[in-house]
Amino acid sequence: MNNPLPSLLHAHGGPLAQGRIRATPDDFIVREWLGFAATGAGEHLLLTVRKRGANTKWVARQLAQHAGIRLRDLSFAGLKDRHALTEQAFTLLERSTRPEDWLGFSGVSEVGHASTGEHFEVIAAARHLRKVKRGSHRANDFEITVRDFHVDPKQLTHKLQQIAAHGVPNYFGEQRFGRGGGNLSVAEQWLCHGVPPTDRDARSFALSAARSVLFNTVVSARIAAGHWNRLLPGEVVNLNDTGSVFAISDVDDTLALRCQQLDIHPTAPLCGCGESRVSGVAAQFEAQTLLPWQQWQQGLIDLNVQQQRRATRLMVQNLSWSYEEGVLRLSFRLGRGAFATAVLRELVDYQQAVSDMAFGAEE
Repeated sequence: MNNPLPSLLHAHGGPLAQGRIRATPDDFIVREWLGFAATGAGEHLLLTVRKRGANTKWVARQLAQHAGIRLRDLSFAGLKDRHALTEQAFTLLERSTRPEDWLGFSGVSEVGHASTGEHFEVIAAARHLRKVKRGSHRANDFEITVRDFHVDPKQLTHKLQQIAAHGVPNYFGEQRFGRGGGNLSVAEQWLCHGVPPTDRDARSFALSAARSVLFNTVVSARIAAGHWNRLLPGEVVNLNDTGSVFAISDVDDTLALRCQQLDIHPTAPLCGCGESRVSGVAAQFEAQTLLPWQQWQQGLIDLNVQQQRRATRLMVQNLSWSYEEGVLRLSFRLGRGAFATAVLRELVDYQQAVSDMAFGAEE
């Protein structure tokens, strides 16, 4: 692998101008949307935690310690960015305290202090019947501010309307690959040279990064070929806003229309072992695209990583914006597992204002 982070094509003509994101944590707000409400009864406490500049796993340890429970008796739906203001759910298997006793419980981040806003606070609490499992939330709501972004407002409006109507490529973001592609370097040593990392988290990050870079490569190739948002014969198709997929042999008028209407999407592989349902033209395209990555694919198979499919297209829901004097404020919803940077990269050649982004640790 010569370049740890291959360049990826844009779907809507590329970014309009340079800009800065994450100038402060409040410039990148993420609110988890579970898609359900607390039951009001049960042996679990469902907490909503607002955190700023804090790592999700560190917050989990503080909550477990305060509750006097084992870390295994605490769960959360997903990791969230450290360098952001986020609101997310945790459940604790804890029967002795009242939910209201948790309101206002807070702590200072391990990497900062309260005066810089690097902390967490419990802002809601209720009883619930079941624990929140990883990936059980439905979506994330984002409020993002882009600064020093000087563009023609008409061009900006046109680009945003394109994004709202047609979606964006469902790329994995930079967080997945580590600072400077470091997770991919670890993956290459493991998959190609048989040198696994000793740390458990590093192994997880490396495998995730390996599958993600292969997926991104296929999506970018489909953009180049003009069918990132169109079905191919032999496609494995994703049903919008679900994890459901089904295989097709041919593309008839009904399927083509459903794809055009964003009801279904093409998919690309998260490589690994197991039966692949893709066939025909779609299978040939993927095999040709990933030919330079055969050693990576075989390495994932040898490690018994199970293959999956992921939509090549990402719908951007509830998109709204305001723009004034070089400052763009965006609001939108993305399904779980999607990256806000997949939206931003279509608009902005962005620079991270935070120099020590914890890429690879949170998403």
